[in-house]
Amino acid sequence: MPTKPDPFLIDDENPEWTAEDFTNARPIMETPDGPEMVAGMAKLAETQRMKRGRPPANAPKQLISFRLAPDVVAGLRASGAGYNGRVEKLLRAALARGRL
Repeated sequence: MPTKPDPFLIDDENPEWTAEDFTNARPIMETPDGPEMVAGMAKLAETQRMKRGRPPANAPKQLISFRLAPDVVAGLRASGAGYNGRVEKLLRAALARGRL
């Protein structure tokens, strides 16, 4: 039994191309306004170019590595998400009090 097309996937403004459409198609540069359109798109792309990822931090954090006892690590992880931030806050407070 043939299935009905999904109405959500039907795009009346962009119908599927026919053989005649493919025969009549031309590269954009062969159209009268093609070079001007391509230049405009290139200029727009240059002004609108977005960089990927986060913006650079003013003072990026540094990665350090040290070993902790398994029960300490288990306790930190069991305290829930964001334990890295909480550990940093505790260390910062200890430094401020002169305890480290």
